[in-house]
Amino acid sequence: MLIGLIGGSGLYEIDGLEIKKEVSVSTPYGEPSAVYKIGTIGDKGDEKEIAFLPRHGAHHSIPPHKINYRANIWGLKQLGAERIISVSASGGINKEMPPGTIILLDQMIDMTYGARVSTFYDSEKVVHIDFTNPYCPEMRDFIIRSAQNIGLKIKETGTYICVNGPRLETAKEIQFFSMIGADVVGMTAMPEASLARELEICMSGISVVTNHAAGISKYKLTTTEVVETMRLSTDKIKSLLKETIIHMPRLRTCPCKNALMDAGM
Repeated sequence: MLIGLIGGSGLYEIDGLEIKKEVSVSTPYGEPSAVYKIGTIGDKGDEKEIAFLPRHGAHHSIPPHKINYRANIWGLKQLGAERIISVSASGGINKEMPPGTIILLDQMIDMTYGARVSTFYDSEKVVHIDFTNPYCPEMRDFIIRSAQNIGLKIKETGTYICVNGPRLETAKEIQFFSMIGADVVGMTAMPEASLARELEICMSGISVVTNHAAGISKYKLTTTEVVETMRLSTDKIKSLLKETIIHMPRLRTCPCKNALMDAGM
C-alpha cells in the first residue's frame, strides 16, 4: 500500500520514516512539481510506503496558479497511490479558528473554476464525478481517531475556499467568503481534490491556519507570519501523519474507489 503525501518541504522528515529513493515520473500532462521521495514507515512486515511530493517544487518556486495539478496527481496514481493526504496553509476567516489551528477539512468552495485545468476528462469522454463530499469520509474518520490517540486537538470540520492567487484577498472578498460559509481561504486545495476523485483515489485535506485573513486583523498580512506559524505547527502535523499512516487499514471500504461508476456519459 502506497500513500501519497503532498505538502511543504520537510513534512517527509517524520520520525521513523526512512527515505529509500527518489523517483522522477513523466505523465501525459507534463512534469510534476518535483521528484517523488519514496520511503517506508512502520514495523517490519507491516511497513507502509509513502510517496512525498512538495507541491510548490523542491525550492518552493512554483506559485499556486502555476502548479501542474494534473501531473502531480497522475504521477501518484502511476506510482500506485490509493490514498493521498494533502497538507496546506490557509488564512483564517472563521474567528473560532485562529492562527495555529489544525483543521481536518470536510467541504470546499472553488473560486478557481475556469482559471485552472481541473479535469482529466476534457476531450474524448465526458465524466461528471459526484463531489458532494470532496474528501474521503473513511480517511476523515481515521484521522480524527488518530488525533484523539495522540491527544492532538484539531477542528474536525472546516470549509476551505480556494482562490487562484497569487495575490492575497481584499477585506471585502473575505467578508463575502464568510457570508457564503467559508472557514479558511487558500490557493492549492483545488483542483487537487477533484482530480484525485476522478482517478478514484481517496483524499484527505489537513490545513493549518497560519494567519488571519484580510480584514480580520488590523495588521498587514505578511508571508513571514505564514512561514513562522507553519513552522511552529510542523511537529504536530508530523505526529498526526505518523499515527495516521502507521495504523491506516490496507483495504478501502469507502465510495471513492468506485467514483467513476455511473459517472460517464
